[in-house]
Amino acid sequence: MKSKLLGLLKDEAGQGMSEYGLIIALVAVVVIAGLTLLGGNLQSTFAGIAAKITGPTP
Repeated sequence: MKSKLLGLLKDEAGQGMSEYGLIIALVAVVVIAGLTLLGGNLQSTFAGIAAKITGPTP
């Protein structure tokens, strides 16, 4: 029983998944911060593009 508990404590199988989770969380924070800072510029850029696009003529 003691050896099984020690084996569970030394098991590092889930370590990789938690590291990937932390990396994904960091990327999400950076993307959210970037979109927040550049949101106004992006909105005006897309509005300008949308104004230049014309619909199909009948």
